[in-house]
Amino acid sequence: MSRTASPTDRRSSLLTLGMLALLLYFLLPLFWLVVSATKTTSDLFSTFGLWFSGDFSLLRNIHDTFTYDGGVYGRWMLNTLAYSVVSAGGATLLAALGGYGFAKFRFRGNNALFGVVLGSIMVPTTALAIPTYLLFSKFGLVNTPWAIILPSLVSPFGLYLMRVYAQDAVADATLEAARLDGAGELRIFFQVVLRSLAPGLVTVLLFTLVATWNNYFLPLIMLSDPKLYPVTVGLSQWQAESAAGGGGSTGEQLPLVLTGALLSVIPLVAAFLLLQRYWQSGLAAGSVKQ
Repeated sequence: MSRTASPTDRRSSLLTLGMLALLLYFLLPLFWLVVSATKTTSDLFSTFGLWFSGDFSLLRNIHDTFTYDGGVYGRWMLNTLAYSVVSAGGATLLAALGGYGFAKFRFRGNNALFGVVLGSIMVPTTALAIPTYLLFSKFGLVNTPWAIILPSLVSPFGLYLMRVYAQDAVADATLEAARLDGAGELRIFFQVVLRSLAPGLVTVLLFTLVATWNNYFLPLIMLSDPKLYPVTVGLSQWQAESAAGGGGSTGEQLPLVLTGALLSVIPLVAAFLLLQRYWQSGLAAGSVKQ
């Protein structure tokens, strides 16, 4: 005899279909990008966008991307890597220091200052771009790498996340034991606290890395030298030249833009896959009662 589907089974099927729809929604643009990076300019406009053409030009497009305009794309990628790694590392360390301080130390104005941090999360970064530019121009930092790195070191959300995580992940008894052993506060932080904060550190690192890597508006207004551009601004410049028909027929650089965009995604995927292992191991370690 056939069994009648229960409400739980129907709900599970609906959830599965919903998850598949979300998966398709997120993967479809990436699939389109992969397919488009394999096409020539004519194929981009003459063939179906979601499938490959007969002329598989991915390797030629990669070669052209790295050699076009004196190989400036490689420099843009190195700039982006430098900006992102330095900013993500610095922002994670500062967020860990600040979050640990808010969580485990009591001082006058603690709650008020943390309220300011929470309020600053609501301020869009684009609203601060012009004031940041005016401030940096006073110090002569415009059109330098510091114009990208220094603003990226401030991560209110990262500080909030580390404060919440440190509240429970760092045991007060462990801190007291370390102090009784004669350890200083900096030694406690770097040798004891950071190990307990590992999953939170990786989370903040990933958030800041992705945010800096994809940052467009800040470099756009801060940098005027193409040699200092990150890949976001550089590809936007190529796209504008392609739309205007610069350097040849209209759309000549479009395959290079698409291929460059695809290549720029690969380091982020690699970073996530690499750091995910430490993320999961840290979560597993934190779940074991010491």
